[in-house]
Amino acid sequence: MAELDRAQRLGFQSIEWVAFDQSPAAASDGNWRAYAGQIAAAAQARDIRISAVAALYRNPLDPRQTERARALFTRAVEVAAHIHVRTVAGFAGAVIETQLNERGGNLVYRAFEDYLPQVLAFWEPLARFAADKGVRLAFEHCPQGAWHLPVMGYNFFGRPALWEMFFHETKCANIGLEWDPSHLICQFIDPIANIHKFGARIFHVHAKDAFINRRLLEEYGICHPGVAEHRMPGLGQANWAEIIHALLRAGYDSDLNIEGWHDPVFRDWEEPPAPEPSPSASKTMAGRKLEEAGLLIAKRTLEPYTAGTE
Repeated sequence: MAELDRAQRLGFQSIEWVAFDQSPAAASDGNWRAYAGQIAAAAQARDIRISAVAALYRNPLDPRQTERARALFTRAVEVAAHIHVRTVAGFAGAVIETQLNERGGNLVYRAFEDYLPQVLAFWEPLARFAADKGVRLAFEHCPQGAWHLPVMGYNFFGRPALWEMFFHETKCANIGLEWDPSHLICQFIDPIANIHKFGARIFHVHAKDAFINRRLLEEYGICHPGVAEHRMPGLGQANWAEIIHALLRAGYDSDLNIEGWHDPVFRDWEEPPAPEPSPSASKTMAGRKLEEAGLLIAKRTLEPYTAGTE
């Protein structure tokens, strides 16, 4: 309820139900309907839409997580249908197997695309279950690798080339994207061209920006801390006027949910673990509460292009 209160206080009209896997609605007992109804009623009382249920952002295709992930996504679909939310979101995950690079003696990932049949085998039954209830599945494409790149990550949907393969093979029209331009910018991919190609599969949007530090890039290359950073909308390099225009032309029918927490400045900084002075950013910024300031910057950035679009 606290996040709903904050969303109302800051003037937001929609919110994604995050951390669903940690909520009472995800428990194995039979009380989930009552709790889901309470959340829906609380949102309605504040005149806030729940735009999506964020089921799980881990690796459902890791054998140690598979059964729990299947149960969580099943429950999330049931909850979404119960409270009339169209979209359940999360990570698609990936099959992680390694092989020895004989030349270097190091382990490397086997190509994710080799495991497309396993990805389809896990998700298509869930998608058919969701379709029967009028719910869509939307995969966020955060690569989950170092430097915001799809290197040693665990998300099959970390690269658009793999989206293309998946969408070509699946027969489930209700599987799509939880789209976020920040992940594309960090891979030097044009978000506008990406919308033009995959717009029909964009079911939910995380409004998050990114900034490429060209000075660091030219000095150290792409695999260096600080070269690519996630930012609040308005503080990065995304062209939101063009993004929103392209989304509307593609028929996008949901909300823009600002994803906070990631901005290197506009976030809530914890107190330092020790009183000794330190030049590190975390200690320099310790104690400052800037998350809400960043959310309002993002809100003011997006509002001129979204007014009247509901």
